This record gives sequence, structure tokens and C-alpha cells, in this order.
Amino acid sequence: MSKKNRKYKYFNRDLSWLSFNYRVLEEAKDHSVPLFERMKFLAIYSNNLEEFYQVRVSYYRQLLKNAQLLPGKIEEVKPAKIIHQINETVSKYQIEFHRIFDDEIVPELEQNNIILLNKNSVLSPQHEDEVDDIFTFNIMSLLQPVLLVKKRIRPFLKTGQVYLIIEMVIKEHANEPTKSQQKRYGLIKLPTDHNVTRFIELTPSNGKHYIMFLEDLIMKYVTKLFPGYAFEEWYTIKLTRDADFEYDDYEEEELIDAIKNLTSSRSLGKPNRFLFDRQMPNRILKYLKDTFRLENEIVVPGGSYHNFRDFFSFPNPLSPQFENEKLPPLRIPELEKHNLIKDAVNEKDHLLTVPYQSYDYFLRFLEQAAQDDTVTEIKTTQYRVAERSAVVNALMNAAENGKKVTVFVELKARFDEEMNLRYAAEMTKAGIRIFYSIPGLKVHAKVATILRDKQNYPDEADQAYIGTGNFNEKTARLYSDHGLFTANQEIIADLKTMFNYLENQDEKIRFKHLLVPGFNLVSKFGKLISKEIQNAIQGKKAHIILKMNGLQDPNMVQMLYRASEAGVKIDLIVRGICILKPGRRYSKNIRIIRIVDRFLEHARVFVFHNDGKEKVFIGSADWMKRNLYRRIECICPVYDKNIKNEIIDILNIQLSDNVKASEIGQNMENIRIENNLPPVRSQLATYEYLKNKHKK
Repeated sequence: MSKKNRKYKYFNRDLSWLSFNYRVLEEAKDHSVPLFERMKFLAIYSNNLEEFYQVRVSYYRQLLKNAQLLPGKIEEVKPAKIIHQINETVSKYQIEFHRIFDDEIVPELEQNNIILLNKNSVLSPQHEDEVDDIFTFNIMSLLQPVLLVKKRIRPFLKTGQVYLIIEMVIKEHANEPTKSQQKRYGLIKLPTDHNVTRFIELTPSNGKHYIMFLEDLIMKYVTKLFPGYAFEEWYTIKLTRDADFEYDDYEEEELIDAIKNLTSSRSLGKPNRFLFDRQMPNRILKYLKDTFRLENEIVVPGGSYHNFRDFFSFPNPLSPQFENEKLPPLRIPELEKHNLIKDAVNEKDHLLTVPYQSYDYFLRFLEQAAQDDTVTEIKTTQYRVAERSAVVNALMNAAENGKKVTVFVELKARFDEEMNLRYAAEMTKAGIRIFYSIPGLKVHAKVATILRDKQNYPDEADQAYIGTGNFNEKTARLYSDHGLFTANQEIIADLKTMFNYLENQDEKIRFKHLLVPGFNLVSKFGKLISKEIQNAIQGKKAHIILKMNGLQDPNMVQMLYRASEAGVKIDLIVRGICILKPGRRYSKNIRIIRIVDRFLEHARVFVFHNDGKEKVFIGSADWMKRNLYRRIECICPVYDKNIKNEIIDILNIQLSDNVKASEIGQNMENIRIENNLPPVRSQLATYEYLKNKHKK
């Protein structure tokens, strides 16, 4: 690193991510958010943190394990220090997490006649009978209680599962002085992996609705599970294991075999977080640490309940009360006036912005192509597949109708590997040509091309859809993304080149329009930033707007620091990881915001002022090292002036958000925006903007 670059400082990527996840937690305590949506934010926070420990903490533990092989890396990253900071930060957030649930959510539920019954609740005779039947007929047979014996009986704790730890004494010794009693410990796994609901709804009574946690229900019958013992205390625990599976070096068949064994591989990973009820006495915690041979650095205190990710399915007996008002997906009149999407796309490019606008347009684009006699071939990528995927069904229909269909399935999409493999097998049976993961690379691009028979239909054009999000109709209802329908033959020529490269990496290629890692993406962005620097030095307006999920590549951040020093105004909308430090001398012209609201901000958009002739790009790549150097990504220029303006308008709405946006501060804190301007909640404002614009 040059002396000039040594002055630049960066946040740690994972501590930065924890700051983002805390911003998610802030939504759970925001009383302007409907009550059941606040519970979903608790679920999102919990689920995010679980994956974070499985992957990122696993990474640091691997560094420690291989310290002798990677001395330079260890010194640079300081994994032990980072793990300590992570656990310290998470422990602090966990206290707030459980305070929000216990002191805010639960009382508000009760105020609205939704009663959470716990271990101390007195049940009515009707509910006693109901709970007894539920336990006897639905739950008891699924339980496998284990009596722990230190150094002799130590059952394997499954990753991500909630267990009950029960302190007992032999009944005949129950009346003896406490000091002379020998404690025994029982263990029960919650049977949620047997499709048993975590939340038991009981019969409403007197206008009130009653819900009971599965663990509280089970513990009412603990004496049936451990006969001969007197129950004293019980608490919940959970273990998380490493899940950062390394498969980059596998060839195709080996990779498929590895993924088939992935579930068992992950379940056997090394422990990296042991979560326990912070009210648990030290004697029980010490017994558990000794029994399961837990290292002190992985032991993290939590609340009485774990796995709040289950709150995604928490029942709302008063639905749709206490939930977000629905925003019906908008129709696009310019696409509606044509029976066939292809006719609209032949006229001009069209932008699709989900979930504000209906994802049906993309599904229709594929479904109509599957039935179109002019279509000879469909090529697409698939990164994360939805359950019962309409996208996959359309592709299989196309193959059954005699089209040549080629799908590049990325098997290495973390936590979706097995589903992707299953759908790849189904598509293969339907006659689709499948290309699996490329060794050493991930195919992360979101592109689909429709190729037509020019010989018999010379007036029919090839077409494409290039997106910022996965071809997944489920996430298209939750994630905010853009997609471009185009019949621009120069862009499509580049797409054909990209697909040729995916089929044969030995082919010599170059791209004229698309930006692709390993070819021109980093260099092109570097030139665009340099142009803004030159304009700033010449006294011209210089402005960059970048929106992405993560900003983690030091090379790109250095370019932004240098642009800031030259006087370029830089607005960043970064949802998650952001290593760029604002508020320094070299970043004084950089503003960073993140928006956390009802939809996940997922789009990647890049705008360069270019002396008034804006250059606008959308695509799949964040500015993370992995995206810029180790993946196949597709960033597409937007040439249509109207679409450019629409994208810039949406970005400006987001930059004006003073309700759900927060600025990232000098210490990674989320600083809520307070000004005297009228309130702008960008997601609702974007919906209204698109509704009004396309109505006109």
C-alpha cells in the first residue's frame, strides 16, 4: 500500500454489518410500525444473526485454527480480537432485543387481548384439557428426553435447535436439605424439525386470544418425561455451528456430491455460539460448559426464548389488524396495452421496479416466450430459486415445446444449494441443458435472453431482461429491485458473449456495453470516477450516486476517498456492510445512508453526473471483493432517457428520506435524520411516484 493510501481508514466489515442488523432491531422498537410487523423485525434480526454466526464467525475461527499457515493474514485481520468485539456487541444488543420483546411487545399484545401464556400462567379448566390433549396426542411421541451424565452421556446438539435444560433431583431425596441433594440434569429438544408449530393457539375466551410457546407447554408435563424425578428449574439453550462450507475447488460431479451431503456436513460443524438464558444460575451454566466442552469465548447470554426467527410464523388472530396496509402491485399501462410483452419491448426499453410494480410482467415474458413459435432458444441464470417456482415452470414448458433452453444454475448460493440442485435435476428431466457452477467462480448475474428464428421471422428481435435481483417470485414481493426489458441488439450481443463465456471459459471475449468482473467492470468504474474527479478539478459539477447492498472493496473505497478529496459530491445508499468511514478529512464530501423499512432494499444502481450527460447503470454486483473479482456479474448501462430519469428520481426520493433512512456515523452508528422538511418515507413515496407517473 502506498504512503498516500495508508492515511485512509476503514471499518471492519463484520462490525459494520452488526451496525446494520442493529438498525433492523430499531424497527422492532419503533411504535409507528404495526405491532406484528415489529415482531417480524425481531425475526429478521434473529435470522440474520444466526446466519452471521454460521458464516462470518466461522470464518474468523478458521483463521485462528490455521494461524500457522496464514501468519500474515492473522496479523492483518486479528481474528481473536474481532470475535471478542462481535460477542461483546451482540451481547449488548441481545439485552435490548429481549427488553423490546418482554417490556414492549408482550404488554402491547396483552393490551390488544392477545395473551402469551408462559410457565407461570394459570390455565382455565378448558385450556388445561386442551393443552393436555395437544401434548398427549401431538407432541409427546416426538420427544426424546435425555438424562445427562457428565463425561459419560453427552448428546450431540443440533445447530440452530432450541433445547430445554432441566435441573432435577431424585424424588425420594426431594425433601432432604438442599446441600445434600445431588442435582440431575435432563435435556429435551424442541420438536420443531417435525413440523410442530412453535406457537400453540388455544380456544379464544371472553374476547381474548391465547397463545402458548411450545417449550412452556412441554414443561407443564416434565414429570411425565422424567418419572422418578422432582423438577426444580429449567432454561432454554441453543448452539450454532460453523456452516461456511468450502466448495470452490470442486469440479461439477464432485460439487453435486458435496451438496448432497451438505446438510450433514453443516450439522457437524464446529460450535461457534452457545446461547443461554441469562437468568440461568452459574452452577448450571458451568455444568453445561463442562458436559459439552464449550469454550468460554463462544458462550453468549440471551433471553428466556431463543430462535425468534420463528416469529415469521407467529399467528395473528386479528389479522389484518396490526399489519402493514397492503400495497397492491402496480400495473404498467405501456405493458398492459399489448397482449404480448415482446411487442411492448420491441417498441422501446421498459423498467420494472418490484415490489411496487407487478412481477407478473417478467413471468409473462417467459411464459409467452415458451409458447412463441418465433422463439428458438432461451438462456438464463438462476441463483436462488423460489419454492414451487413459476420461473422454473415456464422454462420447463419452453423445453417441452421444443425450445432449446439453457440455464446456468449456481449451486454455490449459500443456504440455497440443495434447493437449487433439486430444481436443476427437475429441469434436466424436462430437457433443459444445465450448466452448473464454474470452479472458482459464482454466477451471480441476473439475466435472461430470448433468441428468435431470424431466418423465418426476420422482423422478430431477440430480447432480454437484466435485473438487480434473483428470478424468484417470492422475494420479488419483499425485495426492492429493478429489471430492464430490452431489445437493444448491441446489449444482447454482449449477453450472447457472456453466455458463450459461461459455456467455454477458454473463449477470448470482450464486452462493449456490459460491465463484467474480470473483464472491464472495475476499470470502467475507475474511469467513471476519474472523470468526475477531472470535472471537479475543472470547477464543473461532479456528483456520484451509488446504491448497493455492500461496500467492502478497499480499492473502490480508495477511489471514492480520492474523489471526495477532489471535491466530488458522493451520495451512497448502502443497506448492509460499509467499510468506508464518513466524517474524515478525506471523506468530507461523502454521505452514506441506509434505509430499513417494509421492503428489503436490494437494487444495485450506479449514477455518474458526467457533466450533465448522466451515465446510469443497474445490475447484480455490489462493491464487495467477491462480486468485483470472483463472480460472474452483469452491470448494464441504461440508455433510454426516460428510464434514466425514473431511476434518478427514485434515488433522489431515497436520498430525501427522513423517516426510515439513517446516516452512517463516524463510529458506525445509525444516526436518524432529523430536519424541518416535510416527512418523506421513501418506499411509500416511491410507490406513489410510480403510480402517478405511469397513470399519466
